[in-house]
Amino acid sequence: MPAPDPHAAPAYQLREPVRAARVTDSRRSARAGQPDLARRAILERSRGRLVLAAAGFGLLFGAVGLKLSIATVLDPREPRRMAAREMATVPLPDPVTGRASITDRNGEILAVSLPVTALYANPRQIENPAEVAARLARVLPQLDRDRLVGRLSGERQFSYLARALTPREKQAVNDLGIAGLHFEEGERRYYPQGRAAVHVLGNVDVDGAGLSGMERYHDERLRARPHDPLRISVDIRVQLALRDAVAKAIDEYTGIGGAGVVLDINTGEVIAMVSLPDYDAGDIGAATTEQRFNRVTVGTYEPGSTFKLLTAAAALEYGTANVATSSFNASAPIRYGRFTISDYKGKGRWLSFPEVLAYSSNLGAAHMAQGFGPQRQREFMQRMGMLSRQGIEITETALPLVPPANGWRDINMMTISFGHGISVTPLHVVTGISAVANGGILRQPTLLAQPPGTVREGTRVISERTSETMRRLMRLVVTDGSGKGADVAGYFVGGKTGTAQKTGPRGGYLPNKRIAAFVGAFPMNAPRYAIYVMVDEPNPNARSHGYATAGWVAAPAAGAVIARIAPVLGLVPENPQEPSILQAVSIGLQPGRAPARPPGATASPAPRPGAPAAAPVGSPP
Repeated sequence: MPAPDPHAAPAYQLREPVRAARVTDSRRSARAGQPDLARRAILERSRGRLVLAAAGFGLLFGAVGLKLSIATVLDPREPRRMAAREMATVPLPDPVTGRASITDRNGEILAVSLPVTALYANPRQIENPAEVAARLARVLPQLDRDRLVGRLSGERQFSYLARALTPREKQAVNDLGIAGLHFEEGERRYYPQGRAAVHVLGNVDVDGAGLSGMERYHDERLRARPHDPLRISVDIRVQLALRDAVAKAIDEYTGIGGAGVVLDINTGEVIAMVSLPDYDAGDIGAATTEQRFNRVTVGTYEPGSTFKLLTAAAALEYGTANVATSSFNASAPIRYGRFTISDYKGKGRWLSFPEVLAYSSNLGAAHMAQGFGPQRQREFMQRMGMLSRQGIEITETALPLVPPANGWRDINMMTISFGHGISVTPLHVVTGISAVANGGILRQPTLLAQPPGTVREGTRVISERTSETMRRLMRLVVTDGSGKGADVAGYFVGGKTGTAQKTGPRGGYLPNKRIAAFVGAFPMNAPRYAIYVMVDEPNPNARSHGYATAGWVAAPAAGAVIARIAPVLGLVPENPQEPSILQAVSIGLQPGRAPARPPGATASPAPRPGAPAAAPVGSPP
């Protein structure tokens, strides 16, 4: 073994530091790698969390995508149902209108203003009026091309082309892209019921101002309170039933027109008012003068035998006749100068008080009127409102045509007693008869709905006792007289027929031109409603055996109306044979067993000659 090198120790000493340095370097490297490992561990943990979060977001977006797929592909109706449920809980704003709607007594809309778009032009901005008119006429075929050319020409700056465009029409015009055409937002009046109650409602002009009817009468109120509907007294169900019945009677008897009224006799509310022919309220421009004419409030007609009810009421009220003992000479005509008054198919004998009405005797009514005379007759007619205009809430009303006070003489008294020589509107007749039947209180008719239980003020015109007797007599006319066609089982209808000849434009009566009317009330044991039905110039047919009198024409029409509307108005039919009701509404034709001619009686003296007006030869019932 070789001897150690003396220089080995230093070498060894040199290697030791080197080894120590290596150890020191590895420790230093280990210390330097520890942060990387920590970061690595943190990154590993973060990666797991990120994966978990990504999975969660993936599930969330997957659920949203699945829900969208179901809502838009599998079941697209669900969003609409949800939207509808949300809309149902949100109150809708009131439409912006400048005029209140009109409803019937039950809230049914009869007139309403809806927003519309108007089309207007600035002719100064129109370069080629003919071309523009042609293009407009293609998208708006309802417009006249030649008229459009005129409106698009000139130096004006404003010209209406169309008042009401649908959204589709507006878009079509907009798509034309024509400079000088502009749109204006406005409103238009609509009448959802068409012809129903058109003469009551009336119309408005293109600017929304009232022209006629309640639209004109209440124009200021409708404008001042646009969100407060005007509730009127008309019941649209009764209105339609009345219109159908009057139209059917006109058609069956080929009349030129007709009218009808249903009135609440205790409040004066007009439940229905019909005048035919009529027109569509939404198209007044196409209506003729005859269609716009309101026969109920403007038409004045001789009322005929319906006025005999007023003559009888006056006789009872003045005490000049008694229903049980009075009788009147109907055996011979009354001659006045060159004129003669007679009965239509008269009995040719003395008639009791009830028989005068049941058989509709002109002679009996004339003799009855002689008991109280011309002056008191005129006073009574004035008291019943027959000499003045009716105060109702429409502007179209007429004054009655009556003899002057100083010309109301004996001949006038006699002819007026059976409804000739005086002309009044149908509304006058039904209002007066309402007072006769309701206990004697005259109330002005109204077209405004009254709150339930309202008692409207009125004027007493006859006593309750006279009214009770008149109800019995009205019922007698329907059970035993000319009004049989109006009877409806269980409703105890009472009333009076009236057939009056029409007068010509130069005076005198026209042959075969007549007014056939029925006026009455029901139920007579507890009157609630009055009714009037009239047909203008009816003609006989085979069904009526050649007659065109009110008993054949108007009374059955009134009966048809009552049968249809009574249940609607809440009236329950009573037993037609109920003894207590029969006792309350019945009266005999000859309650006092009046003889054919009372002992010692003489014919009534003939009135003075020199009549100023012609009297008809005879008037049918």
